[in-house]
Amino acid sequence: MGASTLGSRAIIGLFFQKLEAYMGKSWVDAISMRFDSDQASETYPWLGMVPAMREWIGPRLAHVLRENGLIIYNKKFEATIDIALDDIRRDKTQQINIRIGELAVRAVEHWAKLLSTFISNGTGSTNGLCYDGQYYFDSDHSEGASGSQSNLLTSSEVSALNVTTAAAPTAAEAMSAIMGVIAYMLTYKDDQGEPINANAREFLVMTSPYLMGPFASALFNRIVNTGSGAIDNTIMGLAEKEGFKIQLAINPRLTWTTNFATFRTDGQVKPMIRQEEVALEMSSKAEGSDYEHDNDAWQFGAKAVRNVGYGMWQHATHATLS
Repeated sequence: MGASTLGSRAIIGLFFQKLEAYMGKSWVDAISMRFDSDQASETYPWLGMVPAMREWIGPRLAHVLRENGLIIYNKKFEATIDIALDDIRRDKTQQINIRIGELAVRAVEHWAKLLSTFISNGTGSTNGLCYDGQYYFDSDHSEGASGSQSNLLTSSEVSALNVTTAAAPTAAEAMSAIMGVIAYMLTYKDDQGEPINANAREFLVMTSPYLMGPFASALFNRIVNTGSGAIDNTIMGLAEKEGFKIQLAINPRLTWTTNFATFRTDGQVKPMIRQEEVALEMSSKAEGSDYEHDNDAWQFGAKAVRNVGYGMWQHATHATLS
């Protein structure tokens, strides 16, 4: 069916059909959890972890949950397009359908854009503070009995981050770096001094297009190049024997040349938060409207009221190759 046969309601329906299809291809859901909002801002009280089981000696020992928190303020966003009636009438190649599909892609990418900004800011921007008052990626997180912990990793914490050429690691070096970072994440403790990632099995590694080659090889090739030979891929062995699942997200909004982030994706609390007061909606000025009369065109506008914030820093790391 050509676009010329579509009315405005059908065009809006096409938009949401494309939106659902594209959302399933994004990394957004993997690293962030969505919360509904009904006011200008929402406060998230991050309570401390529950205590570990102990031997019952004497009366019960009740623990008071530690409290931290953060506030996320909603913002209003929009995207609007005009479509001339002449273009709708003459369209024989479904270009209107394509443009509506592109608008849906933009809507899906908007979450990715917001989250990418927060990921970039997490290493030290004034907008990069998480619930404990530290930068999201920082070298001195501390809560209760956790001790000082870092999720801003260098070769000082993970020796495998020291490679021959930081901006051009071999696939084997990338493999070792990923393995080293995930192993380090498994050592994080909660405010009770207990391992917080003990049951973690699913992760997402995110980097820029600059490191796409070696990181893709490190995660997907059964044999990886060391620069002087080839070895078996230990990440695949970990997946097959221990049930680990590691995804790769190439994020063109990141300009990193020697850095990558790793997120735990199977925790009850995700590394990032998506907050939505008004879910994505589309309105139109179309058939029979004054706009159509005055401009010989239809107008379609998408709107959402939303924002993003930081979740559990213990489920995320920023690593620098050196």
